Amino acid sequence: MGAKVDAKQYGKDVIVLKNLVKELYAHPETQPKVLGPGGFYEEKWFNTFLEVSGQGIVDGLTHHIYNLGPGDDPNMMNKILDPSYLNQVSQTYKGVLDVVNKFRPQLGAWVSESGGALNGRSKDVSRTFADGFWYLDQMGMASTYDQKVFCRQALIGGNYGLLNATTFVPNPDYYGALLWHRLMGSTVFAVTKESDPNLRVYAHCAKKKPGVSLILINLSKDRSFNITLSNAKPGDAGKPNYEFVGKQNREEYHLRALTGDIKDDIVCLNDVPMVQTDSEDIPAMDPKIVDASTPISIAAQSIAYVTIRDFEAPACV
Repeated sequence: MGAKVDAKQYGKDVIVLKNLVKELYAHPETQPKVLGPGGFYEEKWFNTFLEVSGQGIVDGLTHHIYNLGPGDDPNMMNKILDPSYLNQVSQTYKGVLDVVNKFRPQLGAWVSESGGALNGRSKDVSRTFADGFWYLDQMGMASTYDQKVFCRQALIGGNYGLLNATTFVPNPDYYGALLWHRLMGSTVFAVTKESDPNLRVYAHCAKKKPGVSLILINLSKDRSFNITLSNAKPGDAGKPNYEFVGKQNREEYHLRALTGDIKDDIVCLNDVPMVQTDSEDIPAMDPKIVDASTPISIAAQSIAYVTIRDFEAPACV
């Protein structure tokens, strides 16, 4: 479907919408936000739209990400596991961030819809452990480009969902998203690494408690990694210049496919299968406590969240 609204017309229409919202909800505290435009980012279109609508009309700039292409692509799995392919969407995030910095909408940039692949997603991939590689990588990348919100399409429906559309049982992505929600705070760090590009790393302040939380995504089929951390002294242009050695035990959450095949639809957390309890609740999601003197180890084709409580990060104080 190739329907498209002219950017100038869209800008004029959003002004009308904003005025209607102000008229219907006179009190600022109960006034809904106006978000837009949605759809895929096009630099010229987005710039024209915001130039026409002007300052203070759109509260948040929204866009969609479906970077894996059509859901029926037989090459889908290769795309998900290809770091160079996953990196391509960073140009979209950078472009959106540039527009936000230029026009400064109050709520910043939102990924208001993301499902990886178009046209209902891939029925053979979406419900599997493999789907978490693009999904969690996208949340990490979006955060580094200051996207304020990341909306998954959808909780349930089509082949997009975090839940099985027939049984409502959580798919593997549900558990990856829940750990992100519990562990990753809103302050984001720049991360550099000297390693294989198949290792993806993102770091945030830990949520609600002291320390730093990392997510490590290993796309490699046959290589595991042992990881040591370095930190940068304040004012040293972000260049890592001394190795960090923790004194407090780390909290680690390792996700892998139950059978070792990433096409499996059951995920293990620290070697415990994530299946519903007899009361149809989700199982406990407890961390593995690891000696701080040992390197962080991540197995091939797995995902790990790691929280380090005594990492010195002034931004997290």
